[in-house]
Amino acid sequence: MKKTIEEITGHYGPLLAARALDLGAIKLSPESPFQWASGYRMPIYNDNRQFLAQADSRAMICDAFTEMLDALDFHPENVAGTATAGIPHATTLADRLGLPLSYVRSSGKDHGLHQQIEGLGKSGSYEGRRVVLIEDLISTGGSSIKAVEAIVAAEGVCPYCLAIFTYGLKASSDAFGALTPPCAVHTILDYDIMVSTALRIGYVDEAGAALLRQWREDPFGWGEKHGFPPVK
Repeated sequence: MKKTIEEITGHYGPLLAARALDLGAIKLSPESPFQWASGYRMPIYNDNRQFLAQADSRAMICDAFTEMLDALDFHPENVAGTATAGIPHATTLADRLGLPLSYVRSSGKDHGLHQQIEGLGKSGSYEGRRVVLIEDLISTGGSSIKAVEAIVAAEGVCPYCLAIFTYGLKASSDAFGALTPPCAVHTILDYDIMVSTALRIGYVDEAGAALLRQWREDPFGWGEKHGFPPVK
């Protein structure tokens, strides 16, 4: 019997969360938050590149993506990765499925042919083929949206973006909801499962988990509310 997306994420999400916390792919510090590049103080830091250090972690991510495509009954003809963090996982998935691989930069190169997408061959186009976009993290969704738009501009049909982890911010759901043609995003691990797993394994206590849940409600106001104003 074919699994649903909920069954797949319910199985792989907690496994991936525990591994991410152990590897340092996800770091949580609600009492002494991290300073992000934006200057805002945040209780979470994510670096999914840590998964690259373990072959079995890469395989687990690929297993989850493969099962998600099956659940969606979507059969891509090309696997596209976002540069650079999505490229390794797109490569693993493309190899697993025996499909062409492409990757999408945030913008066109400033030299040569100025192409934004690599791997399209001589035509420089997807030529109407079905494409799945692989991303590592969905934050506000901005970089993923640009990649989807670039794929569509290159004549690709991209109804799905699959990612490893999402913060679950309203900004990302609004951004994807406004896309035309539509592109739905699905992630192996979501923020709620990450927090519940961190609590279950003792990475944070109840007070820390409460602070993490509050951050998701107001990520850019959370620090100041708790005595950690943004660094200008």
